Amino acid sequence: MLKGIRVIDFTNYLPGPFATLRLAELGAEIIKIEPPGGDPARHTGISKNGTGIIFQANNRQKKSMTLNLKHKEGVETALKLISSADVVIESFRPGVMEKHGLGFEDAKKVKPDIVYCSITGYGQEGKLSRLGNHDINYMALSGILAQFKDKTGRPVHPSITLADYLGGFAANERILAGLVSRSLTGNGSYHSISITDQLVSLLGNHVMVEKELKQARGIPILNGSIISYALYETSDGRYMSLGALEPKFWQNFCQAHGWEDWITEHFSKTEDINPVFQEVTALFKSKTFYEWIEFAQKLDCCLAPVLEIGELQDNPYFKEKQLIFKSPWGDYQVKMHSDLPQKTLTPPPKKDEHKEEILENILI
Repeated sequence: MLKGIRVIDFTNYLPGPFATLRLAELGAEIIKIEPPGGDPARHTGISKNGTGIIFQANNRQKKSMTLNLKHKEGVETALKLISSADVVIESFRPGVMEKHGLGFEDAKKVKPDIVYCSITGYGQEGKLSRLGNHDINYMALSGILAQFKDKTGRPVHPSITLADYLGGFAANERILAGLVSRSLTGNGSYHSISITDQLVSLLGNHVMVEKELKQARGIPILNGSIISYALYETSDGRYMSLGALEPKFWQNFCQAHGWEDWITEHFSKTEDINPVFQEVTALFKSKTFYEWIEFAQKLDCCLAPVLEIGELQDNPYFKEKQLIFKSPWGDYQVKMHSDLPQKTLTPPPKKDEHKEEILENILI
């Protein structure tokens, strides 16, 4: 799909490498430019083989070359690479690439039709743009973290860096749009991705609800406040998600258990004073997690288990798609595009592994 597209990847850690992994699975050639010490993710969360897990999970199908961008020779080599490329992606603080002579304007001089994408936390301008921050900060500032609260109103610390991943998705969206635009106009383009802004873009419904209804938790029927769209505990301490918003699904669920009286309570509240909520809660606690899974697979009522990470690989849904697979080099990887056939895989590169190949075949 993207065969023949060359991406020069100056990113580290997660948002950029996640973005370029997705491009690599689409067929793009990714040349990962690392500092002399390597991507810091190589040393984050060390795996059994001594490699950082974050690096190992997000950098297969790529080539690695180290360059010292503080030296003239490193910058010259980087510009030569850019002149042969279609896309540049970087995730430094604003102004860093320009300082090195590798900003968009510099890149245009050697490749006028380059598609150039910068990923930052807060954009290229403004009071916050030069400050260092991480995923938890972007989630907090954007209002997203306030949507994850326990019953006491305390924000829950997420165990997944949603902001970083969304930043990667947004970068891909703009890169692909830039490539389409180039094919139509012949012109390159610059794209500035603010991770925080991308998070806010998820809150269109929430902003309107807050302004119109003065409610801060989004669309009421989707925030766990009604009995037909909520999480329920099973007899063995696991949880099921019920999403029976449409009348037919709620009716199917009620009739399957012989509770015709519940049908009219479709949108009643998940409050302890609600007797139907108490009855539904008791019903879920009367069966085990796996009994409910078996039930959910037979009845069309929008019911699904809350799975743990270790259960995904053997779950029939994911097993059929082989979304989680054991790689030829021995670890477990996750496919980025489930509908595409798996191509020949190459492991995450060793630092500077492809330097000679790049020098001989590209920088000639």
